[in-house]
Amino acid sequence: MTKRFLLVPLCAVVLVALVITVIPAAAQDGYNPLTAEVAVLVPEVIAEYEHDSAAFTQGLILYNGSFFESAGQWGESNLREVDPETGEVLRSVDVADDIFAEGLERVGDRLIQLTWKSEKAFVYDLETFEQVASFDYTGEGWGLCSDGRYLYMSDGSPFLTLRDIDTFEVVFKGMVTLQGTPVYQINELECVGDYVYANVWQTDYIIQIDKTNGVVVAVVDATGLLSEEERAELEDGSVLNGIAYNPDSDTFMLTGKRWPKMFEVTFVEKPADTTG
Repeated sequence: MTKRFLLVPLCAVVLVALVITVIPAAAQDGYNPLTAEVAVLVPEVIAEYEHDSAAFTQGLILYNGSFFESAGQWGESNLREVDPETGEVLRSVDVADDIFAEGLERVGDRLIQLTWKSEKAFVYDLETFEQVASFDYTGEGWGLCSDGRYLYMSDGSPFLTLRDIDTFEVVFKGMVTLQGTPVYQINELECVGDYVYANVWQTDYIIQIDKTNGVVVAVVDATGLLSEEERAELEDGSVLNGIAYNPDSDTFMLTGKRWPKMFEVTFVEKPADTTG
């Protein structure tokens, strides 16, 4: 059966993120994770790095001192290794012009790259970038991450699909909710501990998802990363997309589609609004 997904307007996504409040420090009787208040966080910038503004970033991972990035768009898609300090592309391999590349994850000595509408995931040798295999799947491919046990895959709907890490077979499919409401447009993913961090497409927000129940426990408001001048120079659709976690420093690397910068950040509580 073909599953039909409703795409909510951008203003609705932003409104949900703006009206939520901070979780009380103390647990309360009758706590319900489906309707609980949600923490609002912001990225605290530690450092800024160069990023290739030609890269329509779809997937981003940090491994062994390098970024591995999947860049999308028809006729422009590729897989690349990038120097984190300089943003220099160290090597790349193009994807066929009729393929729109999407999310990316590493499993052992392999890289798995999703495609948007081709219903195929390409598997590359990490050292050579040679394509060594592929997986078929049904529907669209958006984001991908792994917790070492399963692969978590998004498709723009409110559902995350858990897949076998070796065979790519579907294990489970669960809904992501924010205060009991399904979250649409879930895009690029990063698995960190008990959580999945996800970009929400068409916005500069990131949601932190409890992977045991699909409940959003925090929303990261990253709208302030770029200056107004930098935003004015971006093409339409150049939103935040790209999350890579560095376990050595316990920091996150964030960028966006065709963004000129990569930001190293930690997530901290958003200051209270004292205006008015």
